[in-house]
Amino acid sequence: MLMPDLGVSRENTVFISGIGCAARFPYYMNTYGMHSIHGRAPAIATGLAMARPDLDVWVIGGDGDLLSIGGNHLIHALRRNVNLTILLFNNQIYGLTKGQYSPTSEVGKVTKSTPFGSLDAPFNPIALALGANASFVARTHDMDRQHMQATFRRAHDHKGAALVEIYQNCNVFNNGAFDTITSKSNRDSMLIPLRHGEPLRFGADGEKGVIIGDDGRAQVADVAEVGEDRIVVHDERAPSASMAFNLAQLAAGPHEPTPVGVFRAVERAEYTESTDQQLARALAEQGPADLAGLLRSGATWEIG
Repeated sequence: MLMPDLGVSRENTVFISGIGCAARFPYYMNTYGMHSIHGRAPAIATGLAMARPDLDVWVIGGDGDLLSIGGNHLIHALRRNVNLTILLFNNQIYGLTKGQYSPTSEVGKVTKSTPFGSLDAPFNPIALALGANASFVARTHDMDRQHMQATFRRAHDHKGAALVEIYQNCNVFNNGAFDTITSKSNRDSMLIPLRHGEPLRFGADGEKGVIIGDDGRAQVADVAEVGEDRIVVHDERAPSASMAFNLAQLAAGPHEPTPVGVFRAVERAEYTESTDQQLARALAEQGPADLAGLLRSGATWEIG
């Protein structure tokens, strides 16, 4: 179990969700929580985190909830670096509304809303978060509880906005979407573990690795053919997100060797602290605000 080991009391823990299958999460937790509006969980959580920085605030949503109607709220929570732990459960489908294609569904996906196949290029949640300059970005999957809990712990302990994408199977409307990479028989050859300071090698005997090709893109190669010195050493703390972004695009979808773990973990000013510091400076320089005087200043008039 993860939550009892985090050192935070349930009375100071809040789970805020949007709408969808994943959004029922607060009902399963013996903490405070809010089942909010479709896509608006990051905005509501931002308000709570700023008003009550003493609380441990988690945001729960699916790929449709957080990347479609909630996409704008998500990127702004990430770029502002609000102190939130955001869990994005990605099953590449709209489950609650009975199987329509979602922002992460692959091109050609046949669903009730795309009977001839989806034409939309899917979102890459990791690349999206990195593009928003998120200070912590990670990926895990629902078939490895130990990895999932370790990733959640890292995200929780990070100060600022932390996003974790979870590959999650929908056994009703999109069963087996991630089996190619997450099934126990395929993991060694298809999952690339991201470990800070270590070469990006994978395979049963570490025979595969990630290199940077002549075109500047990350690609998979046989270590024996290219040599160990060409294998990329993972640096989750790099000031630039360029390599993390490169790794995020290594796989076109969950059917090719795919990185899992922490892509980026850097320190940036946290939004609530920055806001409080700004207000403190303003008070020190200008004195307490005179709200009544403000309401009666400038272009005011009387009616009657």
